[in-house]
Amino acid sequence: MSTPAKQHMPHASSNTVISSILTSLTNAPSGSTPASNAASNNNSNNGNGHDVELDICNDLENYGLRAHSIAYNASTAFLYEEALINEKGTHITSKGALATFSGAKTGRSPNDKRVCTNEDIWWGPVNIKLDESSFMINRERAVDYLNMKDRLYVADCFAGWDERYRIKIRVICARAYHALFMQNMLIRPTPAELKNFGEPDYTIYNAGEFCANRYTKGMSSATSVSINFERKEMVILGTQYAGEMKKGVFTIMHYLMPKRGVLSLHSSANEGPDGDVTLFLGLSGTGKTSLSAHPSRKLIGDDEHCWTDRGVFNIEGGCYAKAIDLSEAKEPEIFNAIRFGTVVENVRFDEYSREVDYSDSSITENTRAAYPIEFIPNAKIPCVGGHPSNIILLTCDAFGVLPPVSLLNTEQAMYHFISGYTAKVAGTEEGVTEPTATFSACFGQPFLVWHPTRYAAMLAEKMKEHKVNCWLVSTGWSGGKHGVGKRLSIAYSRAIIDAIHSGELAKAEYATMPVFNLRIPTKCTGVPAEILNPINTWSDKADYNKTVEKLANLFIANMQKYASQETPEILKAGPVLP
Repeated sequence: MSTPAKQHMPHASSNTVISSILTSLTNAPSGSTPASNAASNNNSNNGNGHDVELDICNDLENYGLRAHSIAYNASTAFLYEEALINEKGTHITSKGALATFSGAKTGRSPNDKRVCTNEDIWWGPVNIKLDESSFMINRERAVDYLNMKDRLYVADCFAGWDERYRIKIRVICARAYHALFMQNMLIRPTPAELKNFGEPDYTIYNAGEFCANRYTKGMSSATSVSINFERKEMVILGTQYAGEMKKGVFTIMHYLMPKRGVLSLHSSANEGPDGDVTLFLGLSGTGKTSLSAHPSRKLIGDDEHCWTDRGVFNIEGGCYAKAIDLSEAKEPEIFNAIRFGTVVENVRFDEYSREVDYSDSSITENTRAAYPIEFIPNAKIPCVGGHPSNIILLTCDAFGVLPPVSLLNTEQAMYHFISGYTAKVAGTEEGVTEPTATFSACFGQPFLVWHPTRYAAMLAEKMKEHKVNCWLVSTGWSGGKHGVGKRLSIAYSRAIIDAIHSGELAKAEYATMPVFNLRIPTKCTGVPAEILNPINTWSDKADYNKTVEKLANLFIANMQKYASQETPEILKAGPVLP
């Protein structure tokens, strides 16, 4: 059994060895110089690096930042060295990944998210309004903290592979781990693109090591994640969890894209040998990353996409995979992507061998791996594809009553998209310690900016135009609710996805599940027939029927929030109690 590695900084005597190993791995220059000659590794050989560096220094001064030293779009090797030397709890694993610790926050803090804008967006529990004065206090607090640091890390990257819609993101942070994370997660510019990068469209100030002032108007804790759409800025205080930056960019795209007639979706996407595209919609922990990484299909992306008049494009340049219970046997593509250049967060590993124990959740259930998408062997680059042939709505049903797969008509697709039912997986958010039933509109409620019906109407229009099949796939429990039954095997979920892609399920015979009126295939290659209909797996049929009724009532109550804005056809597509 592996033991947790001691959390300590490398001894000074090991620094030379570490530097030598990392430099030999990448053959890339490393180092940082005073701000007047900031490190710019992506430009070191293009003859124009000095001009870019001066532009960055001037830009930061305009922001009120006066760093002695700037590491600008630094190489992976350089960021490894910086993290290992300066950031407690950082190590190299046996596979060469950078193991980091995000501090007290190991998941997102959605209750601390705030939005500053004068537009009429979807105000409520997701988007809580912050006034301009409070935002500027937070911004000033972040700038003051960043000015206390001897060195800052700046990453200029793109969000969006379709050049018609991509935006320029600048990340300014105090941890090398955060810079490497975002350089992995966003699209890295070429030297020529970096030379002509110009002013960013949005800037992220990550001062997560420094707390918000709890007495600032609008603050609910010492953590604050705030976006100002007028200033085009995002400020992070009181949390070092890197996922806040990633999801902040996603929120920005959810704001911008619908205004341009483009549908933004919380989904993964892949493409078959014949060019057929599948979108997988779902919250974290439902299987988007695992089920879209398939050896015979090209991965377009694992989490965030947009659907345009031409097809789909990935917002990101990397993947952020859950690592809990990861194994090479079950998920070889993801397992083998964890190597030099990958950031692994909050994992435990053997102190001497540095072998990661992916089954260890003692820090958090939400262990993660962030790597460039090209680390997946069959990634499609550029990450774009045509219009989807299939849309798969993924849910992790903790009640154990939804079928592993069902075919939806258009109205049912809209109903379940608006409902966004799943179970929050332990560790994905602060305070969630076990799967909990939840409804998250559009399978991405925490990141929506406009009202859910706006996204749903766009999806319905595109599905109708392109004649897309829609499936509801549960990766949750079978044979009983959470604590009684067991979670469906990922092998069965993969077999179901394969049967969708082969066309087998489109031609299958179907039975109807009472109450939810879902069409269930009677057979599916690679899946035991009794599993396809949940009632067959429950020993206590009366308890099953009670649980179905309980879940149906939750669906009905949730949909009441949208009843005034939905059509009767969509409302009738939900469960009907006897």
